[in-house]
Amino acid sequence: MLNHSSKGRTRLTGRIVVPGDPAYPKARLEFNRRVNKFPRVIVFCRSVRDVVNAVKWAREREVRIRVRSGRHSYEGFSTLNGGIVIDVSPMRKVSIDRHKRIATVQTGIPLGMLYSKLWTKRLAIPAGTAPDVGVAGLALGGGIGLLSRKYGLTCDSLKSVEMVVASGTNSAKRIVADNNRNADLLWASRGGGGGNFGIATSFKFRVKPIRDVAIYRILWPWKDLEAAYSAWQAWFPTVTDRLTTTIDLQSRQEGKIESTGQLLGSADELKRLIQPLLRAGTPIEVSVRTVPFIKAVEFFAESDLNLAPKFKISGTYAFKPLPPEGIRVLRRFLANAPNRHASVWSQSLAGAVARIPPTATAYVHRQARNILELSSRWFKDEEAARNADWVHRLRQALKPYTRGDYVNFPDLSIRDWQQAYYGVNFKRLTRIKRKYDPRNVFRFAQSIPPATAPRTALRKGSTR
Repeated sequence: MLNHSSKGRTRLTGRIVVPGDPAYPKARLEFNRRVNKFPRVIVFCRSVRDVVNAVKWAREREVRIRVRSGRHSYEGFSTLNGGIVIDVSPMRKVSIDRHKRIATVQTGIPLGMLYSKLWTKRLAIPAGTAPDVGVAGLALGGGIGLLSRKYGLTCDSLKSVEMVVASGTNSAKRIVADNNRNADLLWASRGGGGGNFGIATSFKFRVKPIRDVAIYRILWPWKDLEAAYSAWQAWFPTVTDRLTTTIDLQSRQEGKIESTGQLLGSADELKRLIQPLLRAGTPIEVSVRTVPFIKAVEFFAESDLNLAPKFKISGTYAFKPLPPEGIRVLRRFLANAPNRHASVWSQSLAGAVARIPPTATAYVHRQARNILELSSRWFKDEEAARNADWVHRLRQALKPYTRGDYVNFPDLSIRDWQQAYYGVNFKRLTRIKRKYDPRNVFRFAQSIPPATAPRTALRKGSTR
């Protein structure tokens, strides 16, 4: 019935799942179980042709579209009620040219699988830690991880994008964006967020040789929160860009503070580098070792496993060290967290990230020292309101000391999200949106809108 509607001639292809199918309950789920939507149809695309057909089918029937890769959109922007979800997760092919150090990657592959495939050639891209996150959303929004200070963001390694975009009144087409073709779309794809301009189906990445790395973990008791965070934020900008580091301030109920990091170097060097951290407070556990890079990937993935299934996350950036009163805000909120699963996680940035000008790519937050992720997680629906409220109040309380937000930590409570995510790059993004998606086919609650037509183009007496 879906394929033969009289309203259009295009047939859906790929694996099609609709309400009533045995596969539907699982197919509609998002990573964040707080999101509970019921699409009219979900298409699991196996090829670019399947993607083109799905967009054409939806446009012919005026069915709203969402784009999905790894299901990790924190606010559920990759699903909807009553529309079509175009899911590229079956598209997972990777081809590697080790001589040129280029990897061609289909956009449905989860990050853990991509790391594994690249590791067979002893190669890597700078990317995140969650093994099940989709590479598409990660790269299009920026891509922050444990190689960032040395090699930049995931999007900084992006050489080209193959994308299915809307075409004409009811059609769709495949295009390529690189430095020579549709260069403005490549610029927008480096930090402009997923699902705004079309459906990315393949990326070309520059990849880096890698073998062994050194990793560390330091645990402190919760009473050392202020001492540990103060020492960490003073320390990380002074060390080599070969070291990227994190600190996780957990709730008082959980009762610990944890810092981890990865060095492109030896364990002996890393032991020397972390000495300033070891002098802060009274660490209760210290571990430093050299491991193959793929084992480091597994080590950092551990923190993303077995999490409470429902969550609210927001983010912000520190462009200078938090003053003592800012750190006391963190302590106060974590001392009064809605449950033990609340935390504030930070990662060091700058280094290679900051060496690219803020307007050279759509990712604008180049000069931030570190990013903060504010999160609370829970199991029962009745816990949602107080957890979300805690995150919102914490973000507001940090405003005197931080600014902006990472588009991959979307937050529907942010009213000035255009400025928070994109800053001075937002206007250019709207112009690129008008060029590639003038009818706003790809839209969601915080999607980039097409720029409005100049006033000179309006007919006399017309209104906006």
